[in-house]
Amino acid sequence: MGDNLLIVHGGGPTAVINASLYGVMREALKHPELSHIYGARNGTGGLLKEDFIELKDVPEEKLELLLQTPGSAIGTSRDALEQEEYDRMTEILEKHQIRYVLLNGGNGTMDTCGKLSKACQAKGLDVCVMGIPKTMDNDLAITDHSPGFGSAARFIAQSVKEVCVDVKGLPIHVVVVEASGRNAGWITAASALAADEDGIGPDLIYLPERPFDEDKFIEDVKKLLKKKSGIVVVASEGLTDKDGKPIVKPIFKTERATYFGDVSSHLANLVVDRLGYKARGEKPGLIGRASISLQSSVDREEAVLAGETACKAVLAGETGKMVGFKRESTDPYRIIPILIDIDEVMMYEKTMPDEYINEEGNGVTESFKEWCRPLIGGGLPKMISLND
Repeated sequence: MGDNLLIVHGGGPTAVINASLYGVMREALKHPELSHIYGARNGTGGLLKEDFIELKDVPEEKLELLLQTPGSAIGTSRDALEQEEYDRMTEILEKHQIRYVLLNGGNGTMDTCGKLSKACQAKGLDVCVMGIPKTMDNDLAITDHSPGFGSAARFIAQSVKEVCVDVKGLPIHVVVVEASGRNAGWITAASALAADEDGIGPDLIYLPERPFDEDKFIEDVKKLLKKKSGIVVVASEGLTDKDGKPIVKPIFKTERATYFGDVSSHLANLVVDRLGYKARGEKPGLIGRASISLQSSVDREEAVLAGETACKAVLAGETGKMVGFKRESTDPYRIIPILIDIDEVMMYEKTMPDEYINEEGNGVTESFKEWCRPLIGGGLPKMISLND
C-alpha cells in the first residue's frame, strides 16, 4: 500500500477555492504511488472525525466543473483548535497512512498549517504539510496577492460600475455600497477600477486602514452635492473610529471574527439625518465571493497553479510552507509561484500600504490601480451616459 494525500479547506470559501482543489487533483492523479486522495469533509472537523471523501474516483467531467463552482466542493469550516486537537490529528494521519496534507485557506488556516506541521515534527512523523493561499480579503502576508481576491475585486468593480450608471440615470440620491474586508481594504479599494476607460466609477471610497470620521464623511458628501445630485460611496464593512471602535455595533463576535452591523445603512441614514438628502445602502455580502459570472480568469488560473505547486512541493518533501506569488512584472503582467516559510505568514494580516491610499483618506492612488488592474482578468465592459 502506498502513501495517501489529504486536502483540507478552511475559512470562508471564494469563487476559486475549488480551482485550487482542481489543481491539486490534476497533479496528484499523475502519481500512482498515492493510494488515496482524500478530502476532509467540512474542514478540520472532518479530519478529526476521520470523515474523508475519496477524490481519486471522481470522474474527469466532474473535476472540470470545479473550475466553475464557487463555495467549497468538499466543505469548509472555522473550527477553533487547541493543542489536543493537533495531537489527535497526528494520530489520525498516522492511522490512515496520510503522508501529505494540503490546507487551503486564509490566515486562520495558515496558522493551523503551521501548528499541524510542528505537531507532526514533534511526534517524529514523516508527514509533509503545505498551505495553499485562499482569501478574498487579500490579507495574507508576503505573497503579492492571494487566490480569491481577483474575483472579489472584479465583482465589486463591475457591481459598483453598474450602480454608478444607474445613479447617473436617476441622480436623486446618495448610494452607499458596503464592501467585504474586516481589517484590510483591498476589496473596497478595487471598486476604483470601475472608473477605468469611461470614467464611470465611485465618488468616495473609505477603507478600514484609516480612522473613519463621520463629520468628515458628511463634509465630503456635502461638497460633492454642490456639484452633482447623484453620488456613489463605497465603504468597508470594517470601518472604525479614531478609538478603533466599529462605527456600527457588531451584531456578533467570535474569538477571531467580528460580524459587523450594517455599515451601508448606517452611513445612508447619516446622510438623511444630517443633510436631509435621500440616501440608501447596498450590501452585496456573500454574493461577492460566490459570483461565478464575475469570476476573474486570471484568478482562476492562478488558483489552479497554487494547487498544482503545493501538491508538487509536498510530494517532493517540502513541509511547513505556503505557496505564494512573486510579481516579476506588472506590464506585461507576470508572476511566479514561490514557497514561503509558514512562520512568516501565520496570523499576520496584510493591510493596504499608505502609498495606495490618497491623502484625503477617501480614495485610492493610481499606484494601487496599476497593481490591482491585472488581477481582475481583463477590462470591464465600457458603458455610456449622455446625462453629464
